[in-house]
Amino acid sequence: MKKNIKNFTLENNINKNYFENNLYLKDKIRINETIKKTYEKIDDEKNTFHVLSKKFNFAFNKYSFKNFIKYKTIIIVGMGGSILGAHSIYSFLKKKVNKNFIFIDNLDQAKIEDLIKKKNFKNNFFIIISKSGNTIETLINSNLLKDRISSKNTIIITGKKKNLLNTFAKNKKILQIVHKDYIGGRYSVLSEVGMVPAYFMGLDAGSFRENLLSFFKSKKNLILVESIVKLAHIYNQKKINSIILLSYAPQLNEFLYWCQQLIAESLGKKGKGILPVVSSAPRDHHSLLQLYLDGPKDKLFYVFSLTTNEKMKINKNIFDKSFKFVENKELSKVVLSQKKALIKVLKKKNIPFREFKINKITEDAMGELFSYFMLETAFIGKFIGIDPFNQPAVEEIKILTKQYLS
Repeated sequence: MKKNIKNFTLENNINKNYFENNLYLKDKIRINETIKKTYEKIDDEKNTFHVLSKKFNFAFNKYSFKNFIKYKTIIIVGMGGSILGAHSIYSFLKKKVNKNFIFIDNLDQAKIEDLIKKKNFKNNFFIIISKSGNTIETLINSNLLKDRISSKNTIIITGKKKNLLNTFAKNKKILQIVHKDYIGGRYSVLSEVGMVPAYFMGLDAGSFRENLLSFFKSKKNLILVESIVKLAHIYNQKKINSIILLSYAPQLNEFLYWCQQLIAESLGKKGKGILPVVSSAPRDHHSLLQLYLDGPKDKLFYVFSLTTNEKMKINKNIFDKSFKFVENKELSKVVLSQKKALIKVLKKKNIPFREFKINKITEDAMGELFSYFMLETAFIGKFIGIDPFNQPAVEEIKILTKQYLS
């Protein structure tokens, strides 16, 4: 059944075999109560959900950025949730952005060398982000770029507690913005972590936040509740091993990497979890589709598409008449036909899928997508009995890495 939301349409095409029907109604009531209690406290309690509240206050004043607006190239340094959200925003709304953004989100020697070799760094501005302020990759990349970083061209977003990054900011007199300690990195895109980069993209932070609370209300609440219950049953049954995040819109690819981290790091605990895999269509029709459709039936597909006004046409067919069927067709029509063909085959083969049709390329559409997936993921975690806000196994790797380097 298709559900219309303001900025996107969602269809949960999941067979009843994947959830226990006799528990379905009881579980819907249980989840609805949990959501209701969360909404009642969202303005007051300083927890992750408060980031969606109308009373959420940013820890920055845009007027303090007036000396930084002149920069044409913005270099964002961070890892995981500190940078994936901003990259998603840039990719989705790139046509509205008139500056160049570079994202340093890995230990990539070639990329850093390329930046260092550039002689003209006068137009480059840095935003360095790490909640802990001790993220080893972020500190290393900042260290490698140290000769380019100064109080005149840098903002640092980090936690208030003493850490290496905020000590560096104080010593160098670099403007520091506080990363609120009650918001985990992968849930932070609608806070300073995503909205400061959005400001420098020339986007409106207020517009991102227009529809954040809509999923707590009647009709949209039912969409969220239904999805949480069905997915929670899938997680508990362990029949599905992979979620294929399949995109028919390149503008959404970085958003799907944000989703990948959100789902994997929030719900992959205590022997539970489903592996999220980002897949790009129609490219992957020619590499992975055979496995998707004819391999093990252990996958759940999230199929994403985007309504656009782009009118690129194949005006004249230069090949044999047998290829004439593409003549005068818009490129978007070709991609849509490929997606429709996939959906038809998924239904025919009884392969579970969810279809997300995004109908606007705007800040409020992006904000609504972020809020929907954050809520859905967090409440699934609560339902299946795990903490969706921590990442204990990752912390162990960080400790061991430091030991090996000491």
